Amino acid sequence: MNTQMLVDEAVEALQSQIDDTAIIACSGGIDSSVAAVLAHRAVGSLLHCVYVDTGFMRKHETEEVMEMFSEMGIDLKVVDASERFFKNLEGVTDPEHKRKVIGEQFIRVFEEEQSSCGAKYLVQGTIAPDWIESGGGDRDVIKSHHNVGGLPDDVDLEIVEPLHEFYKDEVRSIARELGIKSSERQPFPGPGLAVRVLGELTPERVEACREACHIVEKRLIEAAEEGRCDLPWQYFAALLPVRSVGVHGDARVHGETVVVRAVTSLDGMSAKYSPIPHDVLSSISTEITNTLKGHVNRVVYDITHKPPGTIEWE
Repeated sequence: MNTQMLVDEAVEALQSQIDDTAIIACSGGIDSSVAAVLAHRAVGSLLHCVYVDTGFMRKHETEEVMEMFSEMGIDLKVVDASERFFKNLEGVTDPEHKRKVIGEQFIRVFEEEQSSCGAKYLVQGTIAPDWIESGGGDRDVIKSHHNVGGLPDDVDLEIVEPLHEFYKDEVRSIARELGIKSSERQPFPGPGLAVRVLGELTPERVEACREACHIVEKRLIEAAEEGRCDLPWQYFAALLPVRSVGVHGDARVHGETVVVRAVTSLDGMSAKYSPIPHDVLSSISTEITNTLKGHVNRVVYDITHKPPGTIEWE
């Protein structure tokens, strides 16, 4: 694969597609970052990069994204829309409904940003697995992606998707070619922690999931650096609306359950669960239950491949 040729072709295609102001959602993930750099190379100041803090970001995510774009010399506007997202997702528990609401709210935020910069185009980091899983044609919907099946019908922006035909491994190669800091960063879903908190989304439950994800990431990175295991392709925690009886000190607790997920994969279309050593899993479990004492009292490990399970739980 001639990566430089792919970059040149993508930039040329964007130059032919975009003839006016464009706006892009930058999450800091590899897909949107690659799309942003390609579009910036293609149209320069016509591109307005916006980072939307939905309230479902990983720990320290916003600060890290701001730093990364600053280092790349690309201006980034940060919009705190967390209250808006929580309000519109109140009482929503169905995963497909969540994704639809998130997709619609993303577009509404960008329509508001459009009015301030006069954007005609919306650039998205949609990659091949996104539209494959979102269905269409003769394909079944596996899960709607907020940037594909989650978009409302009345979008007042022309959608541009420079990575539409690429798979994750190809996007990583392009990111390395472009010198993007997040080229080896693990995947993170567009809806963020909203699809890792099963059931109702409350600030308290999302914060618990955020802390659990941080612990999983920290412990597995440490274990990999110490040579105790290979670093998985993707690794995180999800919060389940499953309560069980536990004990903290002498007190009975009825806490929720965290599931740890770690997989190996090439492109995200299929995956095998990672055989994490028991002592590493034990350290993860202990830190999660100690940190989230009273909220979480049980940690389990997901040993399901894809297929039959998807990597994310929702």
